[in-house]
Amino acid sequence: MLEPALTGRAEAVAPVQSTKLDAARIKTELLAGLTVALALVPEAVAFAFVAGVNPLVGLYAAFFVGLITACIGGRPGMISGATGALAVVMVSLVAQHGVEYLFATVVLMGIIQIAVGVLRWGKFIRMVPHPVMLGFVNGLAIVIFLAQLGQFKVPDGAGGQEWMTGSQLYLMLGLIVLTMAVIYLLPRFTKAFPAPLAGILVVSGLVLGLGLDTRSVGDLSSIAGGLPTFHIPMVPLNFETLQIILPYAIILAAIGLIESLLTLNLVADMTNTKGGASKECLAQGTANIVTGFFGGMGGCAMIGQSMINVKSGARTRISGIAAALFLLSFIVVASSLIEQIPVAALVGVMFMVVIGTFAWTSLKIMHKIPLTDALVMIIVTGVTVYADLAVAVVVGVIISALAYAWNAASRINAKIGKSKEGWKVYRLEGPLFFGSTTGFVDLFDPQNDPEDVVVDFMDSRVVDHSGLESIDAIASKYLAAGKRLHLRHLSPDCQRLLNKAGNLVEVSVLEDPDYEIAVDYGHTFETPEKAK
Repeated sequence: MLEPALTGRAEAVAPVQSTKLDAARIKTELLAGLTVALALVPEAVAFAFVAGVNPLVGLYAAFFVGLITACIGGRPGMISGATGALAVVMVSLVAQHGVEYLFATVVLMGIIQIAVGVLRWGKFIRMVPHPVMLGFVNGLAIVIFLAQLGQFKVPDGAGGQEWMTGSQLYLMLGLIVLTMAVIYLLPRFTKAFPAPLAGILVVSGLVLGLGLDTRSVGDLSSIAGGLPTFHIPMVPLNFETLQIILPYAIILAAIGLIESLLTLNLVADMTNTKGGASKECLAQGTANIVTGFFGGMGGCAMIGQSMINVKSGARTRISGIAAALFLLSFIVVASSLIEQIPVAALVGVMFMVVIGTFAWTSLKIMHKIPLTDALVMIIVTGVTVYADLAVAVVVGVIISALAYAWNAASRINAKIGKSKEGWKVYRLEGPLFFGSTTGFVDLFDPQNDPEDVVVDFMDSRVVDHSGLESIDAIASKYLAAGKRLHLRHLSPDCQRLLNKAGNLVEVSVLEDPDYEIAVDYGHTFETPEKAK
């Protein structure tokens, strides 16, 4: 059932029965795969048009990328294929240099993705904050919705497109509503059959049975074709070619991996399972290399189709493999049947995906979360819609990081007390890094402090070079005043930073006898007030 499910976190979808491969499980997986394959057809065709290539280039990409990632990817149940996020980047390359350069770029894109997987850089996806994740989900839901609006346009007779009107529009809307109603209502009676597939079959049967005049998949483009054949990209193997394709390959690899890894986390969250980020990078890279050598446009994970698959009950790799094989069979032997499916039925399925993908609860919690998080969510959503996913995620992470740094910078303070030796003690609280160095320096009073001053790092830590510089600056001030600065309770990693700094930090470090056990140096704090 496709229902509004993504809340503050993606709500877990309880597994449908066991993942044990019995007859019921295999049936569920195959039907889910068939549903996904039907939804993949218009998507792949549309994205091929966006990229300026033949529809079969998009369909072959959906087959190879979907099959390979389903077999060796990091998340069973996740669907990959040709996507709009990549297509919008490819269009200028194809227009300027031709489709052969696109195939070469896809191969290089795959090599880059494999390198990311080998280096295990996929783990850095964990640095994406939750508000960015919500913005990504909401943005992609809007993108999926906007992509369907193109199906409401028809040729105007002058080589352009115009919006549907009159009875044609009303019939299209009626069939879409019927599809959505079937998807919404069927699970209330039975979950033995995927609701999206039921919606497609009901509407297709109604249109064909009554002879209704509405657009079908065949009106978009013929999907008939043969088996894909091995093809080495026909481009010169020289440095000039590398200069052309490398920038595109880097951008495509980044967008593909970001979208794939975020979708992986989303699907893993929905199914209460874990996914392998590095494994998914390797799978995406392998898939794109193969795709480039078989005349495909490349691809990545597809959140819409992944949602359809998971909501249809799929939990294993069988559904993804089945979807790819069904898609190939459509191209080779069943194109005449698939081309009769009403576009309205597939649009209805995707509209339900939009409803299920958008994190509606994010609208309710907007006034309850920190203002920065709310702004990040809105900005990421907007940039995802108007630019692309990679830019949106990078922008969101940067804003979140700057907000965190600003908040952390304001948390540096110190309690003032005395040690058993009679030395003045500054017990620091908060991290010492580039953002908090000014506040750190302002805590001390070298002119009026006694000859020996202790800086206690029990509740603090030195994070970066700026922190070392600030310690050195304070030490210099005490040295100029003829006084000594001692450091206590430095964690091992902070001590390593000081050791690496060499002569940069010239202070007296009081070593703990055993750092693993908290040591009481007899510090007494006269007041709970914090140093200003």
